[in-house]
Amino acid sequence: MGRSYSIAVVPGDGVGPEVVQEGLKVLKAVSEVEGFALEPVLYPFGGEHYLRTGETLPDGALREMAGMNAIYLGAIGHPEVEPGLLEREILLRIRFELDLYINLRPVELLPGVETPLRGKGPEDIDFVVVRENTEGLYVGIGGCLRKGTADEVAVQESVQTRRGVERCVRYAFELCRRRNKKRRLTLCAKNNVLRYASGLWDRVFREVAPEYPDIKTDYAHVDAVCMWMVKNPEMFDVIVTENMFGDIITDLGAAIQGGMGVAASGNIHPGRVSMFEPIHGSSPKHAGKGVANPLAAIIAGAMMLRELGEGPASERVMRAVRRATSEDLWGMGAGEMGYSTSEVGHLVVRYASDEGGS
Repeated sequence: MGRSYSIAVVPGDGVGPEVVQEGLKVLKAVSEVEGFALEPVLYPFGGEHYLRTGETLPDGALREMAGMNAIYLGAIGHPEVEPGLLEREILLRIRFELDLYINLRPVELLPGVETPLRGKGPEDIDFVVVRENTEGLYVGIGGCLRKGTADEVAVQESVQTRRGVERCVRYAFELCRRRNKKRRLTLCAKNNVLRYASGLWDRVFREVAPEYPDIKTDYAHVDAVCMWMVKNPEMFDVIVTENMFGDIITDLGAAIQGGMGVAASGNIHPGRVSMFEPIHGSSPKHAGKGVANPLAAIIAGAMMLRELGEGPASERVMRAVRRATSEDLWGMGAGEMGYSTSEVGHLVVRYASDEGGS
């Protein structure tokens, strides 16, 4: 067994430790079948750790993570900690300081999973959103004047750089080519109002497009993208967009693919350490009850394997997930699966361990 990968594991808060446990269980089973080793290194950072120690993410730990092959995150957020503090100091800090400039969000309706879109099936909902992950409104430039008074003024600036936009756009073109499905890349922006920020995205997109003559391109305002995601999701293959718009449309994507329980994401810097996580948050009301859906964490693990170059292992996991959703699970919501969190993990392990993985 020559291939080995060191994985920084941050279970985090709420249901995070429960779903990460199942994800690691699946990853271990698949690594044994496919002939590579995973070396998880556990980090305690999250709400409970902060309340005990006052520590969020030490510099030394971040340096250690930067030297590993990948980061596997459960969830961040604790009801007894100031809202946003843990997210800024752990999640966003990892994204920004490790320059994880791509947020990759697959929107795939798995077989057997219900969508709120009438008449749509898995053949209609299968696209990917490429969201720029380190710029825009999220850089935190701005401030308040006369705070708390009737004359308060709040300013938050969106920062877009040519370098940041171009590397995200190029990643999206390359992904569209690798997917080899509709070979259609859609730019989601708002260039009729945001002349400078969206204008930069539009110019870069049009300048890069001729280098990819095999990829069809189109443009849609962000409000139109939301409408078409609901009305005709089958029109999309890959969508590329800036940070805030991506944050919004990917939650809509999660809804149409069956809910947060099956929605996963990757925070990626190609060729360097990247971070993978379910998007459902810590959900403290479900913590410790064994009812959380672990599939998003398991799918995030599959995304991690693909980024590490273990494509067959990634596909093995996804075949097992699809079999579980089509043959076994009743629903995707917490407590609606017909199985406990650990039982869902066992199902996926069993299917993934089958010879052929199906």
